[in-house]
Amino acid sequence: MQHVIVKLSEGRSEHQKQTLADRIVETLQIVLDVDANAVSIAVQDVPPDIWYEAVYRPEIEEKKGYLYKKPGYCPR
Repeated sequence: MQHVIVKLSEGRSEHQKQTLADRIVETLQIVLDVDANAVSIAVQDVPPDIWYEAVYRPEIEEKKGYLYKKPGYCPR
């Protein structure tokens, strides 16, 4: 089983989020050879004014060892 959580700054349409989820599922099928029924995707909208506290600090700064792609921006 695979569960992917995507945290986005607010402003994406439902169509964009669904397309993203569909592409992630397709990629997991190709790269990891998993069945689509074994995949779940969550998309969370995060307001920009709480991005640092809700995402950057706990998910990026505090979990650097898990990152396979590091951000090229500074949140402050």
